[in-house]
Amino acid sequence: MIALVRTVALLFLLLAPLSGWAQDLRITTVTREPFSMNQRGDETGFSLDLWAEVAEDLNWTYEIVRVDSFGDMLSAVSSGEADAAVANISITSSREAILDFSQPIFESGLQIMTPSDGQGVSMWNALLSLDLLLAIAAAFAILFGGGMLMWHFERRYQSYFDLTAREAMFPAFWWALNLVVNGGFEERQPRSPMGRVFGVFMVISSLFVVSIFVARITAVLTVDAIQSQVSNIGDLYGKSIGTVESSTAADFLDRRDLNFVGYANLEELIAAFEDEDIDAVVFDAPILAYYAANDGKGQARVVGNLFVPENYGIALQSGSQLAEPINQSLLRLRENGTYDSIHRKWFGSSN
Repeated sequence: MIALVRTVALLFLLLAPLSGWAQDLRITTVTREPFSMNQRGDETGFSLDLWAEVAEDLNWTYEIVRVDSFGDMLSAVSSGEADAAVANISITSSREAILDFSQPIFESGLQIMTPSDGQGVSMWNALLSLDLLLAIAAAFAILFGGGMLMWHFERRYQSYFDLTAREAMFPAFWWALNLVVNGGFEERQPRSPMGRVFGVFMVISSLFVVSIFVARITAVLTVDAIQSQVSNIGDLYGKSIGTVESSTAADFLDRRDLNFVGYANLEELIAAFEDEDIDAVVFDAPILAYYAANDGKGQARVVGNLFVPENYGIALQSGSQLAEPINQSLLRLRENGTYDSIHRKWFGSSN
């Protein structure tokens, strides 16, 4: 009997702290659609809906505290200001060193998002590229110089060129342009000996000039169009990339020596993408897919395969006694179909 009393007392002492915490848990989160969001005053999203089921299963009460940045959310847990963090939190070794995590609640990874009309934008950029502008300027200079040289030879032999140098600038350029494009004016054939020699030279050389010019334009457009396509990590070199600073995506880009702009939060990153300040976004695949299918529909597309697979979990204080009951509850929710139901609600299929 005494042994039984001691056992009951010991269990009470072990469970007392946990039951005390469980009555009023402080849960911190950050807006990351579709995992955590506030819709018309309702705290919802895949992760928050799953947490609500866990809390109901364990008969816990809690309050949601929404912060502005991912760093603030994790800091609140590590400092003890919050009991847990719930969002799209990747389980990494660096975070595990200062926090504890539940078992994985979602399989994710990184992916790339680009403008859906990227090809048209790159074509416009190609038309305004320095190489193409220099080629066009050179063509104009050759036509103008050739026309003025013909004016010099022909001004005493036909009325069309019987003009001052200033007056002859456009007529001479127009004559050279028609020579290249249409083969020249039949009624304005060169009449001077030097004009005829130069005319024959211009007709023959124009065949090569036009071919080289067209080839140059084609090369510039083709190369720029090819370089503008982004379908994998290798295509990001030389592009303007954006992600959220201090994220797993930022760590990955650093390891790959890919220059990027780090934004304080997802809202600033998406705003920069919509303002065309960056060419591509590298971030969590489900976040990008949700944006491309909703707010960015018709303007953004997710490309390439998933890379750097990672798992999301619920972040807890190091050594938290909440971990074990949460893990047990998550297992029950998977077994009874609740997890799959929440997953279908937000992503259309079970995980």
